[in-house]
Amino acid sequence: MDIIDYREAEIAKITESEDRVTALRKHLNEIIEGKSFKGSHRSGQFLKYIVDQTIAGNFEMLKERVIGSEIFSRSPSYDTGEDAIVRVTASDVRKRLLQHYDRYGSSSEFRINLPLGSYIPEIIYEHADGAGALDVIKTYPDPGAGHQSLVPSSLAVKEQIADSPFESNRETARLSGRSTRWWISFAILITALNLALFGASWMRFSRAKAAKVTVLPWSALFNSSHATHLITSDPNIAEILSLAGLSTPISVSDYANHNYIPEPNTLTPNIREFVGILNGNKAASVDTQIVADVAELASISSRKIDVRAARKIQISDLRTDDNFIFLGSPRSDPWSSLFTDQLDFQFSIGKGQMIIRNVHPGPGEQVFYVPTAKGGRTGQTFAIIAFIQNLDQSGQVLLLAGADGEGTAAAGKFATDLPRLTAALEKCGVSSSSPLKHFELLLSLNTIAGSPTTVDVAACHILPDSAAH
Repeated sequence: MDIIDYREAEIAKITESEDRVTALRKHLNEIIEGKSFKGSHRSGQFLKYIVDQTIAGNFEMLKERVIGSEIFSRSPSYDTGEDAIVRVTASDVRKRLLQHYDRYGSSSEFRINLPLGSYIPEIIYEHADGAGALDVIKTYPDPGAGHQSLVPSSLAVKEQIADSPFESNRETARLSGRSTRWWISFAILITALNLALFGASWMRFSRAKAAKVTVLPWSALFNSSHATHLITSDPNIAEILSLAGLSTPISVSDYANHNYIPEPNTLTPNIREFVGILNGNKAASVDTQIVADVAELASISSRKIDVRAARKIQISDLRTDDNFIFLGSPRSDPWSSLFTDQLDFQFSIGKGQMIIRNVHPGPGEQVFYVPTAKGGRTGQTFAIIAFIQNLDQSGQVLLLAGADGEGTAAAGKFATDLPRLTAALEKCGVSSSSPLKHFELLLSLNTIAGSPTTVDVAACHILPDSAAH
């Protein structure tokens, strides 16, 4: 069962009962007319819209651009990066829901939550029989979205609750919501599940091992006597930049010092509050898949990789002879900008979006590669796979980065598809029997509604031995 089928099956557990739907709508009206939402017609309208669309099964209507058009009368083509009204309102709704359930949590068998990274609400229903069984209407972003909520299915939630320390105090853990303490614990549980997923990449796969990987860049990374660290992107920093109306990526210096917004006092209180929530713990869905694929390649060579979030490292961590894999462009992973000067294909800002500049164009190559699939639309976008040497160190660096999330996903998939990668590099003049060479591949993607349909190599450059120009 895919994600869409799973959503429909779960929401059907509520909608199959007319009485249950009526009770849910009554609960929704009580929330909107209550003290927590009093004085905020916009937030109440937002909450009613997303719940009504969820009950109707119209999940495709719960996307930022659609919500902006339907509720706030924005143009269907409006720039969501420049206009953050949907994100700001969603943040306000989350806050008001917490306030409501803090006051009246035990008065209803329903609980409505709006997880970060999604505009599809999570609806929790506690059976009236008191047995403590829960129906959780799970919501996940579309596969092409930039982020994925790593929340388990309702069955997995039941199992986690049954096996967790929270079960020892059922009155605290019951989702009827006598206080917000269980929700804090639940958030900790979900964070642990995210970490557990990434932690799986630190373990060797149990299946039988094949021969060692002999394809660059993996042969250089996994045959090294030094450790290999994979640094995931920071989708929160990209969201912060959008909320603050900043198009230029944050500098490495500011990022390392946790100075994410140059002038925070220029932001509205709502945006400042939301920025405070974005603490860098969110995992990008594209990163999750890349981590799993890289870990599998490492296991073939009987190696392990160390996975860390971008906010968990400092400059001193890079001043070693270890190897590094960085995911994401400078907008979502500022650390990758450290290596810009070594690249032929460099990310820059053009017309408010990430573009790729070719600083040493070869015959038939363009100087600028500008995506036309902005905002998850149908069109073209680009990504790079760059294998270079670490700055002033003997370790190697692999960059997997796209002009958007779809591009990064494609770079990760292409780089871990050994037959296709081998063919592309041999065409470029890099074979498995060659001495170590540094190179860049520029990928071109055709997308439909944000989902890649074709991925081709638009250009390949072999870099000088010094990896510098």
